[in-house]
Amino acid sequence: MSAASPTPQEYKRLTQHDVDVICAKHDRLWSARLGGARAVFAFCDISGLSMTGRNLCDADFTGAVLVGCDLRKTRLDNANFYGADMQGADLSDASLRRADLRGASLRGANLTGADMFEADLREGTIAAADRKEGYRVIELTQREAYASGANLSGANLERSRLSGIVATKADFSDAILKDAKLVRANLKQANFNGANLAGADLSGANLAGADLRNTVLVGAKTMSWNINDTNLEGALTDKPAGTDVSDMPYEQMIADHARWIETGGVEGKPSVFDKADLRNLRSIRGFNLTALSAKSAVFYGLDMEGVQMQGAQLEGADLRACNLRRADLRGARLKGAKLTGSDLRDVQLGPLLIAADRVLPADLTGAILANADFARADLRQARLTGADASRANFTGANLRDIDLTGAIRLGARGLDDII
Repeated sequence: MSAASPTPQEYKRLTQHDVDVICAKHDRLWSARLGGARAVFAFCDISGLSMTGRNLCDADFTGAVLVGCDLRKTRLDNANFYGADMQGADLSDASLRRADLRGASLRGANLTGADMFEADLREGTIAAADRKEGYRVIELTQREAYASGANLSGANLERSRLSGIVATKADFSDAILKDAKLVRANLKQANFNGANLAGADLSGANLAGADLRNTVLVGAKTMSWNINDTNLEGALTDKPAGTDVSDMPYEQMIADHARWIETGGVEGKPSVFDKADLRNLRSIRGFNLTALSAKSAVFYGLDMEGVQMQGAQLEGADLRACNLRRADLRGARLKGAKLTGSDLRDVQLGPLLIAADRVLPADLTGAILANADFARADLRQARLTGADASRANFTGANLRDIDLTGAIRLGARGLDDII
């Protein structure tokens, strides 16, 4: 006799009331109240229903159908979505830290700003419990994780596992993919504009026709990757971008600059680092670099905490992933600068007094500030005209007389009261 062929899985259709009851019991379990029970939606059809804002950490969605579900801002850390159908679901700003998404379909899903730290999106095989055989395979072939056309713009996918995923034409713009595993992933025509892929493993990945403009590829593994017709304009790699700092008399220039400041310009001279690659410095923490000229220079990843750069010329500079906490950038010119993912908590970006009756506002016109943290920063009179402040944090910042004309504020926090 031949082995019995797999039978189609039957799905239990739930109503919104059913879902609300299950979620309420799960919440009771998490708050250690009586009547609590873990949320189990395994092989249930909950298409089109809403669980927005719920706490469903550790919930079981194995093989479930969540087509078009509303999961905005839902807490789904460590949840099991093994083989789930999540096509067209709205998971914007949801937390999916360490979630199991192996074999799941995210085709056309909205994951804008989602936190998917260490999430697992590798291929998987769908199985179901069987009394005699334990687990039996429902689908005989390995099922790839599908995220074709998904919107993962600004999502945190650091250290996530996406090897073998099919994410053609997906939007990963400004996403954090540091140390992510993307081995043999199908990423044809995907948008990675501005994404941070530092340390990511892209071995054997298919990126034909993809947009990799302005990406960070520092330390990335790219063996046997396919980049036919791929746009790599402005991508930051391990190769020096511009003049390497090792080719410049750095220590002497810093000493000359400090002497120029201390003597009011009588001795020394101002340093000029225009178009220089300063990454090898690793730290300029607390340095006095007032009026420094570093137009289009690369500072990526530097420790710049407490640095004094009042009135600095930083137009077009790459300051992504920098530590700029408590830095003094009053009156600095940051027009078109990249500050994606930088720590700017408690930074001074207010006006610089240059005469008794004249002040110089900080200029961030057209700057890219996506995912930057400006908590408690002083941004009085700062010009952010046309800046991209998507998902940036301005909580507790001083925003008096700030100019946000034409700025992109999608998902930004702390700007609700600014017209």
